[in-house]
Amino acid sequence: MRHLLRNSFLIWMCSLQAHSALAAGAIEGEVTRQPVNQTAIIMFLIFVVATLFITWRASRATTTSSVFYNAGGQITGAQNGMAIAGDFMSAASFLGITGLMFIGGFDGLILSLGAFGAWPVLMFLFAKRVRNLGSFTFIDVISQRLERNPIRLVTAFSTIVVVVMYLIAQMVGAGKLIQLLFGLPYELALIIVSGLVLGYVAFGGMLATTWVQIIKAILLLTGVTLIAFLLLARLDFSFSGLLEQATLNHPKGEAILSSGVIFKDPVQILTIQVSMLFGTVGLPHILMRLFTVPDMRQAKLSAYYASLFIGYFYIALLVLGFGAIAFVYNAPEFFDESGRLIGGSNMAAIHIASAVGGDVLTGFMSAVCFATILAVVAGLTLSGAAAISHDVYAEVLKQGEPDPKTELRLTRISVFLIGLAAVLLGIAFQHENVAFIATIPMVVSASVTFPMLLLSLFWGGFTTRGAIWGALVGLSTSIVLIVLGPQVWVSVLGNSEALFPYDYPALFTMPLAFAVMIAVSKLDASPRAATDRDNYQALLWRAEFGESAPSGQAGSV
Repeated sequence: MRHLLRNSFLIWMCSLQAHSALAAGAIEGEVTRQPVNQTAIIMFLIFVVATLFITWRASRATTTSSVFYNAGGQITGAQNGMAIAGDFMSAASFLGITGLMFIGGFDGLILSLGAFGAWPVLMFLFAKRVRNLGSFTFIDVISQRLERNPIRLVTAFSTIVVVVMYLIAQMVGAGKLIQLLFGLPYELALIIVSGLVLGYVAFGGMLATTWVQIIKAILLLTGVTLIAFLLLARLDFSFSGLLEQATLNHPKGEAILSSGVIFKDPVQILTIQVSMLFGTVGLPHILMRLFTVPDMRQAKLSAYYASLFIGYFYIALLVLGFGAIAFVYNAPEFFDESGRLIGGSNMAAIHIASAVGGDVLTGFMSAVCFATILAVVAGLTLSGAAAISHDVYAEVLKQGEPDPKTELRLTRISVFLIGLAAVLLGIAFQHENVAFIATIPMVVSASVTFPMLLLSLFWGGFTTRGAIWGALVGLSTSIVLIVLGPQVWVSVLGNSEALFPYDYPALFTMPLAFAVMIAVSKLDASPRAATDRDNYQALLWRAEFGESAPSGQAGSV
């Protein structure tokens, strides 16, 4: 076991570098083939067999585009909440947050606080209205009152940008995990990963994807619960004793119990929180899950249960992070001859699993890391395919009247095309630092999707022209500021100093997008703008009651 830990970079391949893109699971660096963990392989194969069986069962019920996109709207709130949690609780969260806490204590929670804060916002602000107004994707909601074709094209493009950026990081990580577990060539590992995901999505659709995410969430929550229990059992279940032991071991002492060890700039903390909070709320594959339930009450329950499961997950990570400081920091078997933690700080989560559970728990958590990536990639692939087949083909090209069989066929073709693109991009970026790419989805989501969704649902003066100009400004400034920031301008391009000091620019790009959307909408005197404003009352009625307004009580859409 110790030999395996000394030679494996499994965790590093699943997670992040310090304060880069935590939620997206950025990957970088070279990987060499390592001695395999037989326990991890067995558990991984069990997971694959079980999920493929679920996909086969789901494929028998997936005969229409409605079932493919939203599982026929028959998922319960509790099931959907667990699936949302499974979609969101990534290997990067498990490994990255624990690693950050290992380095800086309380500072490691800063990213999780922003992400967790998104779920109450989703539950109270969006769940009811989005569910009542949409059918398959969040773009259905935005296009209710705005001009159909241009809005769907712009939002579909931003959705595909988010999906592709996520996929690059996730596919590289998943491919390298298979490479490590089985000792296979990287390219073959990528093909295996893509093949599994394509099987889940193309044949089982949302129904299969939902159950893959539920199983993954159960496995991850079981693993972190078991590690936390075994950790606390060593200290008579005293959390204060755990904190005391951690402060004695860490070079910073009691400073790790407050902020300032890693993030000293308050603006840096604020821009991270803004990016994580509003970026999470606007993620297309998360919003898409609100349409898998039968009514708005179940949509709210979905967000409630997701908050519950994700909140518990982060509480468990609090124990794991300080537990790693308490039990790994002074354990020489986890450090190399130079005194550095084997595999880096992101290895802390697996080191603590090894310390309290040995080979079996380590193998289990390694397999869970891979399961998390499969579940996330499945959700992303499905949302990307829906943007192409439903939002572009069915609603734009066919004006909402597509042939159902053709649409379903195109959806499955889109899944395979996205899978092929994921493999090619994974190969292209395997030797590159892609940490910066993983920051783009959250920032784009916060700067494009969130402002459009909020204003379309809650401001009667919002117009098509304002939406388009604001979205383009939000998207372009997000990419430009990320390129000018430390991750690209310094780490990738080799310049001595970044032209923009922050990795997450959403604090600046999101308000700019809002400002442009509002200003252009207010200045818009076109006939279409008048229609957009008139449509708001009808939209508001449907958003609240889930039905068309009675004659004379609202304008017509």
